[in-house]
Amino acid sequence: MNKKVYIPAVSALLALSLGACSAQPEKPSASSSGNQDAKKTKLTYWTNDRSDADYIKQVIAKFNETNKDNLEVELNVMADNYDQSVDIAFASKQAPDILRVDFNKVVPWVKKGYLAPLDAYLSDDMKKKFASTLVEEKNIYEGKIYSLPNVGQIWRLIYNVDLFEKAGIKEPPKTLQELVATAKKLTEAGKSTGAYGFAGNFKSATAIDRVAYPIASLSGTDVVEGYNLKTGQYDFGAYKEIVQALRQMKQDGSMMPGAEGLDIDPLRAQFAQGKIGMYINHSSEPAVYKSQFPAQVKWAAAQVPTIDGTVKGAALVNGGAYLSISQDSQNKDKAWKFLEYMYSDEVQSGYQENGYGVSILPHVTSTAKKANIPGIEYFNPTKYDAIYPAAPTFTVEGKVEGMKKSDTLTKYLMQGGDLDQVINDLNTRYNAALEKVRAAGDTKSKGDPAFESAKLQGTLAK
Repeated sequence: MNKKVYIPAVSALLALSLGACSAQPEKPSASSSGNQDAKKTKLTYWTNDRSDADYIKQVIAKFNETNKDNLEVELNVMADNYDQSVDIAFASKQAPDILRVDFNKVVPWVKKGYLAPLDAYLSDDMKKKFASTLVEEKNIYEGKIYSLPNVGQIWRLIYNVDLFEKAGIKEPPKTLQELVATAKKLTEAGKSTGAYGFAGNFKSATAIDRVAYPIASLSGTDVVEGYNLKTGQYDFGAYKEIVQALRQMKQDGSMMPGAEGLDIDPLRAQFAQGKIGMYINHSSEPAVYKSQFPAQVKWAAAQVPTIDGTVKGAALVNGGAYLSISQDSQNKDKAWKFLEYMYSDEVQSGYQENGYGVSILPHVTSTAKKANIPGIEYFNPTKYDAIYPAAPTFTVEGKVEGMKKSDTLTKYLMQGGDLDQVINDLNTRYNAALEKVRAAGDTKSKGDPAFESAKLQGTLAK
């Protein structure tokens, strides 16, 4: 029986109207053989992921054709305003049955009453498989599991091999000082083609973090998103030397002009055309340079540099959540049937093998075949990649007065100023917001004096 998977390319409000009856069982419908007694339950699944839509359509089509429970899943890919659409859907009692959830939304959505706990559905085998990747306030809240992980963001320094060879540079930089010097050499070598040594998508609200926290965590600072996991306080001093290096590249003319207004896709397009020597991003890049922006240059990726060249910690791997069941769903047991399928070894291995992401699940990485996509090998987890405890930054930033950390540090990067004063101001404002969040009970996070990022080495991959 062939059933369609629907992906409406519509606005958030129109998507709501299409999903209005998603939480209720569909009226009985005839099967392809004409059996009028077969009942079919339609489940709606909302996601903001577009990059993997082709694969997800395929696996949903297979589920719709092969499941023995007369279930049909309808997929809605929300192009824009996903979070707002989810809020409106729950407010109007039109929520989908299944939601794609980011790790930093688990706690807020649980507190809003959007997500149902999964504990009662998990078999002992599944609990064992996922145990090492479950993190409090990423997919667990107050002892209950609301979403299981799948892939992670494995951070690397992506570089233009052709431009490196033209500049006579043998290997990627291993220290911040080498990063600055390499960017300068690449810019000199790229003058004739208008290439620059380094770029960042500094228009993004998380741009500074995307450069700073992989470097800071690998350097052993114990700081994630500015939050010190050992002390339980914000300490942006851990970013000082990293931000200074970025500022130096800006002053040297080694950073692509206009980086403060650059989004990630325009950056990728420029890199694919050979206009950028280096940048830092994660494991989605191989798929980008295979299809979205076919690379016109030879490229590679390496571990991000550390502050002084010494690896004292482990690079942060972002991950921790994927699919959740709506608390408002009238078909939670049936929705779990679909989640169980989506988290199966077959689907998860296929996701990695097709190059849509790099799994952080040991039972997948140990058995999945090598992905048929150039460059994916650079992003395989090593012993220097690790899943960290959650920082409360997403919740804290909702209470921070004044400019947020990334905008503040980007302003310094572009305009200069007194960096010590900037850091002290950030620490004061973020720790004041942290006190409010803790007092309200919106985070359980606290410092762990025994925490050492070096101990995380080898926990994700041997």
